[in-house]
Amino acid sequence: MINFEGKVVLVTGGSRGIGSAAVTAIADAGGSVIIHYGGNAAAAAKTAATVGAGRSHIVQGDLSEPGAAKAVWEKSLAWKGHIDVLVNNAGIFQSAPVDGNDDTWAEAWQRTLQVNLASCGELCRHAVNTWREAESGGIIVNVSSRAAWRGDAPDQWAYAASKGGMVSLTKTIARGFAADGIYAYCVAPGFTETDMALDAFEKDPAFKEVVIRDIPMGEIAPASDIANTICFLASGLVPHATGSTIDVNGASYVR
Repeated sequence: MINFEGKVVLVTGGSRGIGSAAVTAIADAGGSVIIHYGGNAAAAAKTAATVGAGRSHIVQGDLSEPGAAKAVWEKSLAWKGHIDVLVNNAGIFQSAPVDGNDDTWAEAWQRTLQVNLASCGELCRHAVNTWREAESGGIIVNVSSRAAWRGDAPDQWAYAASKGGMVSLTKTIARGFAADGIYAYCVAPGFTETDMALDAFEKDPAFKEVVIRDIPMGEIAPASDIANTICFLASGLVPHATGSTIDVNGASYVR
């Protein structure tokens, strides 16, 4: 049985979508959850309300800004004095057409890599250093994407590259710090019922049809599927799986 009693979990991008579902699942299993958000304070407050008083703490930080990850970690650590699990879920999906404006292309790459990869790496660094100093061990779960394995749309080079980087980062942490009791895992979702995906489908209904045809299960995954996978990996039940990635994509990409 998954039990997070006495554990403190930091979930970045915890206000909506997969992050919000993960916050709820962890709290339902007895954990205390730090809900990080970038800009939507109302969504963070709504997610916190589902958890209940005293079981959650909200931290704001714009991870597109260099150095923001350190502030997020420090503010989160101050709440209970310890963090047992880090879930790097925050991410953006910014289009950059290959034949578009040079400045637009460069800005999309810089911002995507900063949010999806550099800030993730910085948070992992602070977690590893904190846990090694405390000799406490800890768990990292990074939310990557099937794009890490199969690539993505022509306008999403930066997104696919950032998610591939997360997988390599996770493997490196797992190999480097398992002896310290620090374990790292990846979850690689396909299309998932999030605001980001639903907004894209609303703008282009034909795109939704293409996406569904590509999924043998005939539907995109509910956010709860990803959240349940995060909980399983974060639970400490499978330490020898450290360094691995679990795909949750309805068999749209099978490795």
